[in-house]
Amino acid sequence: MSASTQAVTAHADAPPPRRIAVLISGSGTNLQALIDAAGTPRLPHAQIVLVLSNRKAAKGLARAAAATPPIPTAYLALQPYLRTHPGATREEYDVAVAQAVLDVSPDVVVLAGWMHIVSQRFLDVLRGAGAGGGDVREIPVINLHPALPGQFDGANAIERGFKAFQSGEVDRLGVMVHRVIAEVDRGAPVIVREVEVMKGEVLEVYEPRMHRVEWEIIVEGTKMVLDEVKPLLVDI
Repeated sequence: MSASTQAVTAHADAPPPRRIAVLISGSGTNLQALIDAAGTPRLPHAQIVLVLSNRKAAKGLARAAAATPPIPTAYLALQPYLRTHPGATREEYDVAVAQAVLDVSPDVVVLAGWMHIVSQRFLDVLRGAGAGGGDVREIPVINLHPALPGQFDGANAIERGFKAFQSGEVDRLGVMVHRVIAEVDRGAPVIVREVEVMKGEVLEVYEPRMHRVEWEIIVEGTKMVLDEVKPLLVDI
């Protein structure tokens, strides 16, 4: 067997890359961390197959389009959806988002700055609820949240946590990747990391430090979950 034939055979026998769908709402710096890591030893045999935003002007969409190769993107926002689907509910919007995700057959869904609280219906769709026949598997959904478990659920967690530390209400801060459940930021942690914070420093000094840790653990947490999930063999 020639070297070239061996290379082709090895390539044919290689498992398909793990498929990641990322939901964003903003600048996409956490998305960029995933883009930079995909296919490297930090996130091996993985590719981002969809970046979906609920904001049309989200810079993260441009980051996806500028990736090599470009990553497919989608835009689906709540209010435009409700206007074009008279009588539709917020939960029906969540189902539409979940279906857009299912269409790319991901192994994991990562909420990376997705500023929309997902409903139980969103999670049910990704768990295969209501699907008829076939081998249905649950697609895990994880979220990056800049707080320690049980601290500062919801929006503006960095600012709220920093203020609480400086006023003596808490003595440590951090960030986590957690599994998504209907209760906001209450799913089981996948990875938790404390972030150094010092008395008397200003938010503008602390926040970049927090973001650097976010960029590390969103990659680590995604890899941990992918390592748990059996690949779905699909013909895309």
